[in-house]
Amino acid sequence: MHKIQLAILDDDYLIVTLLKSFFEQQSNFQVVFDTTDGYELFKFLEDNSHKIDVLILDLKMKTIDGLEVLKHIKPHNYDTKVVVVSSHYQENSIGFMTKEGAAAFLPKSLSPYELANIIELVHKTGFYLDKDQIEILRVQISNKVSKPCYDSDDLLTEREIEIVKLLCHQKTAKEIGEALFITQRTVEGHKNNVFAKIGVRNIAGLIIYALQKHIVTLDELLLNH
Repeated sequence: MHKIQLAILDDDYLIVTLLKSFFEQQSNFQVVFDTTDGYELFKFLEDNSHKIDVLILDLKMKTIDGLEVLKHIKPHNYDTKVVVVSSHYQENSIGFMTKEGAAAFLPKSLSPYELANIIELVHKTGFYLDKDQIEILRVQISNKVSKPCYDSDDLLTEREIEIVKLLCHQKTAKEIGEALFITQRTVEGHKNNVFAKIGVRNIAGLIIYALQKHIVTLDELLLNH
């Protein structure tokens, strides 16, 4: 069984130690790196032989801000999903954090078991939003956003729109391929093209785009939770 490769970055040594100990006791996780210093993480990532599936990231740290870490990681480590867990969690920042590339934005008050379940979902689908967060996005996303421009050169194709909808409904590339009778590799290619066209960094950003362009609705997304 493939173990989810984890990295932990938090400037609180106790939190790093406790999280590492917890995840090392779980059969489906492997902690490949842990540190209290973001610059040490950058050095670790410079060695391309190291693969991180999910990074657990603190937001407010002494050496480097979590947002700076996020901005550094996403362009260079595309496949790494970043789960931000912060004592500075604020509901009005959910939209901002997803646009910045966080696959999930969570308060530190959640239990390790909740965190483990969320990480599994992020690893599978690329993002995590609970019902309350989706409702908050309903307020944060303007009702006056423009509809799709049908004569745009960057217009998504019908097949790309199909894939966007399925991604928003938390379907994996394999599941999408089976539903559309195409290969998983073809799905990944379409997904990468969509990301490049609309300028998003991850599935959470794609959801915001899809909501703004009325490709999906919040009510549809809530039915999946």
